[in-house]
Amino acid sequence: MATDYKKIANEIVNVVGKENITSITHCATRLRLEVNDRSMIDDKEVENIDEVKGVYFNSGQYQIILGSGTVTKVYNEIMQDNGDLQDKETSVESIKKEGNPIQRGVRTLADIFTPIIPGIVSTGLFLGLKGVLLDDNVLNFFGTSADHIPEYIMVLLNVLTDTVFAVLPALICWSAFKKFGGTPVLGFVIGMMLVSPSLPNANDVATKCKIY
Repeated sequence: MATDYKKIANEIVNVVGKENITSITHCATRLRLEVNDRSMIDDKEVENIDEVKGVYFNSGQYQIILGSGTVTKVYNEIMQDNGDLQDKETSVESIKKEGNPIQRGVRTLADIFTPIIPGIVSTGLFLGLKGVLLDDNVLNFFGTSADHIPEYIMVLLNVLTDTVFAVLPALICWSAFKKFGGTPVLGFVIGMMLVSPSLPNANDVATKCKIY
């Protein structure tokens, strides 16, 4: 069944109260509302709305966690059905400038790493699956051992579990360049330079330093 974003938007406005909203915007995952009276909002009622993952109140902002993609659709429905709220719209950049330097720094790091998280999470799942499949007890249960696993299977498993971490500096540079308004492709190229095979292997360098 398709998600009814219009219904979600209307329920959020009704629970929070249209007159209670002084400004509205959103970031990558959260609908951010500045409200007149925080006590008027029933958190449990908001959390019971479809697609709402949770709520958070900080620095005068009532933040409704909807998730990437969903928050944009809900926000658009709110603005489409509530024209008077358009005058209360605030820019994401102005929100990001709020808070002390530590808070702004944490937001910046979050903006950089958020696009990379799905790749890291999926790789972690593959690592867990690989660990289970290659466990001696599991292999013994199926009457085989690691020595009998075809080489191409091992190569495939290594590709699935090692690729993201091998190019992680490149992914971070790509996301950082995108965040700060640079050319993402250039950032990716610089990141790939950091993991170039021409550079000394980090483990070899660490071993030599330990010896000396």
